[in-house]
Amino acid sequence: MSYITKSLVPGETLLFETRHHWVVLIGPVLVTLLLGVPGAMILADAVAEKNGRGVQQLNSIGPEALAAIGAALLLIALIIFAYGLAKRNATEMAVTNRRVLIKTGMASRRTLDMVLNKVESIAVQETFLGRMLGYGSVVVRGTGGTPESFVMIAHPQQFRQSVQQQIGVV
Repeated sequence: MSYITKSLVPGETLLFETRHHWVVLIGPVLVTLLLGVPGAMILADAVAEKNGRGVQQLNSIGPEALAAIGAALLLIALIIFAYGLAKRNATEMAVTNRRVLIKTGMASRRTLDMVLNKVESIAVQETFLGRMLGYGSVVVRGTGGTPESFVMIAHPQQFRQSVQQQIGVV
């Protein structure tokens, strides 16, 4: 159960929910490929060498050591990808009929629960690529408060529109 779902009070309805865009996974995927592909190749070569079908190594590293190196690279690659995926899913943003709810963080958590009538403005910043792929930054400013910025959010325009519909701005 998500933080947003657990935070709903009786009579409150979830109207719109979003999180980080898939673009935030590009870095972890690239690192995973840079480590995982060589790791898989080393591991496959070590297994083939152990079975007598591999290319003879010109160095003194045995097939067991090569298998350990390949497995370690694969494990590191999987950990990096899993961390990136968990970090992406650790950000939740939602609009209800009463509040704007935002939660970021995995081990440590940062939350913003703002009553709709206290929202002064919501700004959306999108790059050209962000507009094409559907992501951007959302800046929420409450009355008398400092701006809260959240980057690489999926569907930022719909998020802003949901808030504006609830406060009657549109």
